[in-house]
Amino acid sequence: MAVIHYTDMLGPEAALERMCDPAAKVSAHYLIAEDGTVTRLVPEAKRAWHAGASYWRGTRDVNSASIGIELDHPGHTNGYRDFSEAQFEALVPLLARIVRAHDIPRANVVGHSDVAPARKLDPGELFPWERLAEYGLCLPTPKIELGDPFDNDGAFYLALERFGYDITDGHKAVEAFQRRWRPRRIDGEIDGEVRAILFQLLLDRDRGAHR
Repeated sequence: MAVIHYTDMLGPEAALERMCDPAAKVSAHYLIAEDGTVTRLVPEAKRAWHAGASYWRGTRDVNSASIGIELDHPGHTNGYRDFSEAQFEALVPLLARIVRAHDIPRANVVGHSDVAPARKLDPGELFPWERLAEYGLCLPTPKIELGDPFDNDGAFYLALERFGYDITDGHKAVEAFQRRWRPRRIDGEIDGEVRAILFQLLLDRDRGAHR
């Protein structure tokens, strides 16, 4: 899989210093600065400590099964804002090559908050997932066909786990799902819209549409 992060720091220099410090025990395969400069930190064949305690679709050691891309960005801590155009334009060809080289399905191109919903917010609700989907590099928000099929919250949580999320903290898992699939309103509440989105995602996956 490929996991997209933000640095939550002020400037690429500070991020590079931290990720190159053995004492910090944090790293990533790539850092993309806001001006579009790409720095490789860890060879793709090697493990990088970018995901931490995380889970996605049955994988509990995401670091062992993923490429981590850090985006230089102030994050929610230092004034959350849009990602730069230069940064996005650098991400697209890098991610396209990674996806092709490692045969990564679109459903496994995820944000840090998807694999660690109880701990992380990145890359956050302003990350342009829909633009990335136009290049075939991640799943687009599905077009709803059948509405809301879940008659209780327990059924929704089971379906959310089936899709790939860790539901240990249910409220945070719903927030992470909303941050990715319905970013205009993130409240952790299970409503008809998020139920319909999840059902459509599962339906599309069962139809084989998630490569």
